[in-house]
Amino acid sequence: MIPSLADIDTATLERQFEVWGCKPTHAARLLREFYAGQEITPSEARRLPQGLVERLNSTFALSSSTLAARQVAGDGTTKLLLRLADGRTVESVLMPDFRADRAAGCISSQVGCAMGCDFCATTRTGFERNLTAGEMVEQFLALRREAHAVGRKLQTVVFMGMGEPMLNLDAVLTAVRRMADNALGALGWRQITISTVGIVPGMDALTATGLKVHLAVSLHAPDDATRARLLPMGKRFPIADILAAADRFQARRGRPVTIQYCLLAGVNDSPEQALMLADLLGARRMHVNLLRYNPTGLSLRGVAYEPSSDETAEAFAAVLRERKLVAHFRRSRGPDIDAACGQLRRREAGAAASTT
Repeated sequence: MIPSLADIDTATLERQFEVWGCKPTHAARLLREFYAGQEITPSEARRLPQGLVERLNSTFALSSSTLAARQVAGDGTTKLLLRLADGRTVESVLMPDFRADRAAGCISSQVGCAMGCDFCATTRTGFERNLTAGEMVEQFLALRREAHAVGRKLQTVVFMGMGEPMLNLDAVLTAVRRMADNALGALGWRQITISTVGIVPGMDALTATGLKVHLAVSLHAPDDATRARLLPMGKRFPIADILAAADRFQARRGRPVTIQYCLLAGVNDSPEQALMLADLLGARRMHVNLLRYNPTGLSLRGVAYEPSSDETAEAFAAVLRERKLVAHFRRSRGPDIDAACGQLRRREAGAAASTT
């Protein structure tokens, strides 16, 4: 299989150029153009040694993934289903910002997911494999092209799609470096957020890198018992240990950790649970990101989760704010498409199965 340029770093391409008898300095410029969304075509030949572009195109693919499906919501949210070289599929999402010229992207780190979060559609297909750094970079490039096509700039990226980033951390960090590096994707370190359900060793490993990225922790419950019902990994890592790891990241990086909390009717949205969450976070300088649930049907445990009512959600937020916590709602995206994580992939897989 021909490797994708997204799987190649500058040093590797420089060495390849030297093998071909070309100046290695050409590598950085070619990769900058590639990350900017410009194809490397024979028109480049006027500025490159004769035959180099043709050699590049025969040695490296511009992309190892193809577009399998695309949905656009009324609010402008665009969901992409990308088919990988082995036939598996992953989801990426482009979300328009409040500013008309900006957008945010959501990227997957694995095919499927092994975390078993009961309210998530991705978990129902199970875990298949880790994505390579190049496959994550290709999602970034696809979202960058989508944003450009509608007159927006891809401003921020979150690793919050399919999969648990901390269980594929080496590849995630390689992708982050390529996306953020001024010589390649030039997105910027502070424009990237890595999310986790609370894999403590991964959180500490991320802290140890010293990279200036943001961290988001999907908590979703203020007590271990409720959390273990929603997120099976909660049985392995207690909330106290997860928040201690978040404290270590925040102390090292000097930037607030975001606590993700998806409000589920009658499960984790009571005033008492809001008080418990406020007590947990206490004087921690962390932001609480309240999510409105996008229903995905029956869960693995046979539960049909529903979003909290607007009144209940606002009351929950009010308790947190009264306790001086920074709490805000993440805007609901793409309610008229399969916007929830794993929905589009599951729909396409079901459609494929029905035709065989």
